[in-house]
Amino acid sequence: MTATDLQGRSFLVTGANSGIGRALVEALAERGGRVVLAARSETRTRPVLEGIRSRHPGADAQFLRLDLSDLSMIQRAAAEFFANGRPLDVLVNNAAIAGSRAVSPEGFQLTYAVNHIGPFLLTSLLLPRLQQSPAGRIVNVASAAHFQVKQIDWSVLERRTAPKLSAFGDYAVSKLMNVLHARELARRFAGTSATASSCHPGVVASNIWRAVPQPLQWFIKLFMLSNEQGAETPLFCATAAEVARTSGSYYDKCREVPPNPLANDEVLARELWDRTERAVTATRG
Repeated sequence: MTATDLQGRSFLVTGANSGIGRALVEALAERGGRVVLAARSETRTRPVLEGIRSRHPGADAQFLRLDLSDLSMIQRAAAEFFANGRPLDVLVNNAAIAGSRAVSPEGFQLTYAVNHIGPFLLTSLLLPRLQQSPAGRIVNVASAAHFQVKQIDWSVLERRTAPKLSAFGDYAVSKLMNVLHARELARRFAGTSATASSCHPGVVASNIWRAVPQPLQWFIKLFMLSNEQGAETPLFCATAAEVARTSGSYYDKCREVPPNPLANDEVLARELWDRTERAVTATRG
């Protein structure tokens, strides 16, 4: 590995202003990659951009305003990305939330909006640009929490008027959706050079826990990995040559491992795709 082994390759990372996303874009830029930092706040992202440019003069690092809970903003962000004419080799769907009690602007429970529905729409919108790459790649940052899921209650993809507390079970289901989404993308990519994968970054002391009450948040983070450690497996999935030779796989500690058996259910993966597509379409009606 050299300091410029990613020279000429373009990456878009969601949730790039903090946590795993921040550590990931810093590592990509260090290796010469062109990075788009997609996040809600330009103010909070600016120090990350300035740090990258300071350490790596001439680095190509840009901010893209993106709120994954807001489908109309996702559409605007994708349009802005296309208007800039930037290439895209790798999309890393990293941003996520846990333990929320809120609904998105379109009425979806926030955990599912941010962790699955928003990334699903963003990925679909950016696919044309990804497929122009000689080896387009999508990485869904999931979680080992998906192993806890025994079934999916499809009502979680329905819109609601009142917020409902999102428990750990909801987070786990949303992460299973990430793995299923990658599996279905891989099926749809068959016969092309594009690939998709999902991964477990480890239990990381990142901003994903921002909705958890502060005293508990502080305590549980004492036992978690650093953001840099958490970025290692997503970085592997985004850059390793061996990942380009397979598609639909799930990784942990930079190794391919079997996911929850539910993630191997092709019918379930197609149903998730169809139901999510209908949920997104219904918001435009």
